[in-house]
Parts: sequence; C-alpha cells; structure tokens
Amino acid sequence: MMFAVAMTFIDQTIVSIAAPDIVRELNLSSSGMQWVVNAYLLALAAFFALGGRLADLYGPRRIVVIGTVVFVVSSVLCGCVPEGSAAQTWMIVFRATQGFGAALLFPAALAVVVAVFPVERRGRALALFFGVSGALTALGPLLGGWLTNWTWRAVFWVNVPVAIVALVLTALAHIADRRRSGTLDVRGAALIAVGMGLSVLGFQQAWSWGWDSWATWLCIAGGLAVLYGFVRFERDVEHPLIDLRVFKDKAFAVDAAVLFFSMLAFVPLFFFTSVYAQVSLSASPNQAALFLLYFFIGFAIASQWGGRILDKRGARPALKLGTVVGCVGFALWANKLTDLSMHDQWPYAALAGAGIGFILAPASTDAVNRSIGASYGEVTGITQTVRNYAASVGLAIYGTILTHVTTDKVVQTLQSRGMSTDDANTVARDITESITGSGDSQPPTGTGPAAEATRDAMGAIRMDFAEANQWVFYGMAIALGIGYLFAVRHPGGRPTSNETVEEPVGQAH
Repeated sequence: MMFAVAMTFIDQTIVSIAAPDIVRELNLSSSGMQWVVNAYLLALAAFFALGGRLADLYGPRRIVVIGTVVFVVSSVLCGCVPEGSAAQTWMIVFRATQGFGAALLFPAALAVVVAVFPVERRGRALALFFGVSGALTALGPLLGGWLTNWTWRAVFWVNVPVAIVALVLTALAHIADRRRSGTLDVRGAALIAVGMGLSVLGFQQAWSWGWDSWATWLCIAGGLAVLYGFVRFERDVEHPLIDLRVFKDKAFAVDAAVLFFSMLAFVPLFFFTSVYAQVSLSASPNQAALFLLYFFIGFAIASQWGGRILDKRGARPALKLGTVVGCVGFALWANKLTDLSMHDQWPYAALAGAGIGFILAPASTDAVNRSIGASYGEVTGITQTVRNYAASVGLAIYGTILTHVTTDKVVQTLQSRGMSTDDANTVARDITESITGSGDSQPPTGTGPAAEATRDAMGAIRMDFAEANQWVFYGMAIALGIGYLFAVRHPGGRPTSNETVEEPVGQAH
C-alpha cells in the first residue's frame, strides 16, 4: 500500500520542479501554471470523501486498483499534452483526473493498513506509513530535477513503472475486500465537489480579478454557501457521504483543525520554495530539489518520533510540540530568505519540516482511531479532504499574496531606476506573471529603455522576490501558530480498542 500511494505523494511535488520548462514549452500563463498544480490538489480535496465511501461500499482492494489505473492513465495523458492553444486546458483537465484517481487510491490504501494493526500498535505503524510516504514526497523534487534535464514530460511518465509494480504487489498481497452495507450519496458528493471548487476558484482568481471584484467574492461566498448546504443535507441522509457524528468527538474535531492549519503550509511549501530557489537563488531544478530535501530530513526524523509519542502518550503532546516547532521554524526560515544563501537556510528548513513531521502522522492516526464502527475508509476520507482542501486554499491565498507583493516591490525598483509609473506597472506585472507562475528568472531579451532598465534591475528583482516570499513564509508560521491554539484544546488520552470495533478482514455484508 505504501508503494501504491507513492505516486500520489510524488506528484504533489514533482511538477513544481518542472514548472519553468512546462511554462516555457507550452507557453502557459502564470495563473494557468498555478492551476496545473492546484487542479490536482483541488480534485484530491473534492473527491477524497467519495473515495473513502467507495472503499467502504465496494471494498478497499478494488478501489485501490481502480484508483491506480485512473491515476496512471491520466499521468500518461499529461505527459502527452500537445503544444498549442489547447495545452493549458489539456493539462488542467488531466491533472484534475489524476487527483481524482489519487482520491480513490489513498483512503482505500490507508483503510487496508489500518485494518491490519490493533489500536495500540497503530501509531508506530502509521508513522512508518506517513514517514515513508513523506520521504517519497521528498523524492519527487529530486526525481523531477533529474528527469527535467531529459524532458519535463518524463515527470508524468515515471508513474507508469511505479503503477505496474504497485498493481503486481497488490495482487500478490491477496488483500481481502471488506464491504459495508449502504448506498452511495451522489448528491452529497456533487455538493462537496462544487462547494470546494467554487471557493478555491475565488481565492485562486483573486490575483487576476482583484479582491474588490464581485466575481471573486461570488465564488468564495457561493462555494462556502454550498459547503454549508452540504453539511445541512448530510444530517438528513440515511447513508451520508460523511457521517458528521464523528465531529462530536472533540479529539477528532481538534485533529481535523490542526491538520487544516498545518496543511496550509505543508503542500504549498513545495511550489513556493522551488520557485524561490530558482528565481532568487538562481538554482537549477536539481539544486532546488536538494533545497527541499533539507525540509524532509527534519520531517522524516520527527515523523517517527511523533508516532512513538502517540503510542505512549496520545496525540496531544505531539500536536502541541509540532505546531510550536513548525511556527518557530517557518518564522526563522522566513527571516533568512533574504540572505540568498541555501547553505545558511538549511537548519530552519529542517526545523520547519520537523514541526510538520510531529503533526502529520499523530493527528491523522488519532483521527482514524476515533472512527465510527468499521468506517475507516470514510473517516480517512474526511481527514484527507480537510488536508487537501487546506492545501488548495493555501496555494491560492499565498499565491495571491506573493504576486501582489512582488508586483509592488518590482514597481518600486523600476521607478527608482528612472522608469515611468505606467511602464513600471506594465513591466512589473509581466515579470510577476513570469516568475511566480514558473520560476523563470531569465532577463528580458527585448530592446528599448524598458528592457534595458529591467535587465539592469534583475539582481534587485531577485531580492524583491525573496522579500515577497517572506510574507508567504510568515503566513505559514501564523497558520501553525493558529494550529497550536487548537492543539492545546485536544482532550488528550487514547481511544481504546472497543471504541473502534473493526470487522474481521475479509468479512463482507
């Protein structure tokens, strides 16, 4: 199962490294490239609950296989995108179907793992599961940097051999399909997908439309209203997509809240750090990948440590420690971004990674341990929906902050070099579109005073981009700080085996 979910974790990071080459070859816009990244995360958030419910109804093994096939076919199609006007739409559509396949695959795979281990051993087992998965996430940038030197399309095609091995191992494992009685809540699935899609669209497009645009707030408010309607609808359904009774457990609700605020930083970090490294540090894709590796050194160590804390003392100590360490780590890292030295930043990157490592496995495992009856797939769907919705919102909000601050700072830089206000605004917006969407810091090749002034200012513009990224990283620190306020409200303790009665593996209704 760890091998099966490897693809879903690798694809959260691998595309960020290849972004400059993708933008350059396909001529994508800044917002278009962000949507190539965000479409995957949004589909994960929108369909995770559905994936968990399908695993319950039809058996996790079957859904693992279906999700793997959908994922790998979509990956191949992403790698085969044609050049031309249809390229952007093609990439966004098949990145979304990739996310749909991952949303089917992950909760089903985790449900299989959870069913194997009793509650008292589950913390260490899932710490291994999430720790190895996190290490595979770190592999994404490294693999992406190496493959991009050949062709960026290979970052999608690499999923094919992984999927083949995963399917063979799944067959050899002889996994029994547990099934639960009930029906599929199609209306609920549609409501949560529409609500999440609309709200994230509003956040994402705030840069293009403006925060004062009625369209921005119509999408945000409309999406949140649909999600509220989803909650009201689920209360009256006999077999709901999400059994909201689980949120009456205070520990589960706190676990979900801490996961939400930590994921505002975790997944968006991959995109912003890789672009920062390539623009402000003038790093190659391979060097940018190594930059992210520092983060995962801290993550991998703390993930195992957090699993032991969970087994011995429950989730509360791990969540409190993780949010504090993460908040401090991101704040110190933000302060160092303007040093423009990868070597000086690695301790703070590792500290930020350790904070997330302490949180991820304990919060996810504690939430699953508090599932209702045998519905591990359903509860996993809930927690993963929370995580990936937070990642989508974080990417959208931080992207908007980055583009606004970068534009303002570049305008000031160009004006200080004698460029008129109108020209400075036009050039600054073009530069921001280029670097925030793809990490492309190539100086302009045109002629004329504007191009000359811009080429002369590229060193200062790299610093402007670093300063703009400070806002993003401080925002991530604030998110972890808010997470701490929830972590201290965790009631503590550990659920006992009789609180999560699991059917014998292989039993079907």
